Amino acid sequence: MNEAQRIGHLPWASISESLDHYGCARTGPLLKPSECSHLRNFYQSDSYFRKQINMAQHGYGSGTYKYFAYPLPEPVEALRAAFYGHLVAIANRWQEQLELPERFPTQHNTFVAQCHAAGQNRPTPLMLRYGPNDYNCLHQDLYGPLVFPLQVVFLLSNPDQEFQGGAFVLTEQRPRSQSRAEVVNLTQGEAVIFAVNARPMPTPRGPRRVNLRHGVSRLHQGERFTLGIIFHDAA
Repeated sequence: MNEAQRIGHLPWASISESLDHYGCARTGPLLKPSECSHLRNFYQSDSYFRKQINMAQHGYGSGTYKYFAYPLPEPVEALRAAFYGHLVAIANRWQEQLELPERFPTQHNTFVAQCHAAGQNRPTPLMLRYGPNDYNCLHQDLYGPLVFPLQVVFLLSNPDQEFQGGAFVLTEQRPRSQSRAEVVNLTQGEAVIFAVNARPMPTPRGPRRVNLRHGVSRLHQGERFTLGIIFHDAA
């Protein structure tokens, strides 16, 4: 099966329920180890990327990441389009529940065109590399006024053989409560889908907006690669 077929076969009802209750959902293993290795190999060639960031230089944490350039490599483009097609209904439902006016088109290329018309024309899918003691501070990937409320991160390394530590962390600030943390230890080839900056939280009085940030805990040893799929482009 290709990327679109595999993503189409995911349990989308339970994924939607998990996103509604926790702000994140795991896909289970989706990419084969060989596909993870193929994606990781892109990191070695700067020709695929428009920019590299050293996190320590900007106070973002420790480690490096690179933003892909257009045209995106075929597997990255395919994953981005396929996930968007299933997430857009959830995104529009959240927009309605939060009483936000924007609605997202059903096709990702139409949404990208809207981003570019608004001056957000730099691609945002990225690859991140962590070494020993590297980490990623809690943050939000916003990049401009047009924001798709969900994003996806794939773990490309094998946690049993290639690294220790380095868990994905999501924090949620609920109204008049202390922050709640969700720690997600992915397997190789698995993705976590999560809220970019906010989600509606069900309450007896109706949905309430809660704000979220995500990051990565300190890597104890080894090397960890991830692929980030962000659906809006950057200004």
